[in-house]
Amino acid sequence: MQKTRIILLAVWWGTCILAGAVVLAFETGLVVPGAWIGNARMEFMMSVAMELLTLVAIPLALWLFKWRRVNAALKKGKDRALCSWGLVRLLLLCLPLLANVFLYYLLMRPSFLYLAIIFFLCLFFVYPSMGRCIRETGDE
Repeated sequence: MQKTRIILLAVWWGTCILAGAVVLAFETGLVVPGAWIGNARMEFMMSVAMELLTLVAIPLALWLFKWRRVNAALKKGKDRALCSWGLVRLLLLCLPLLANVFLYYLLMRPSFLYLAIIFFLCLFFVYPSMGRCIRETGDE
């Protein structure tokens, strides 16, 4: 269980650190923000795509372990299932978070920043603490 928790924590913290590094790189001028400004069609398409992804990914990630198939796999496979399904759940939140951070700085549209903040806040609901790992596999 400890190895699985370390893997999940590495993904969780790695995403937070990577997002922070991207923000730091753009804010310090290391990378020029606003590189894609002016392409209205792409801005619209990316905005719609990320908003729809947000509407799908967050409920899916937060309710993933409630599904019968996933819950049964967690009870049966314990560590291995927790590692694979936990990674799926984290990646459902982490990848759009990073994409929204990049899109905010490339397009300079506040809506992407708001979406990134929403994904960041959702990460705290799936923080892989040892108690959560034990509860989700039914090892109480």
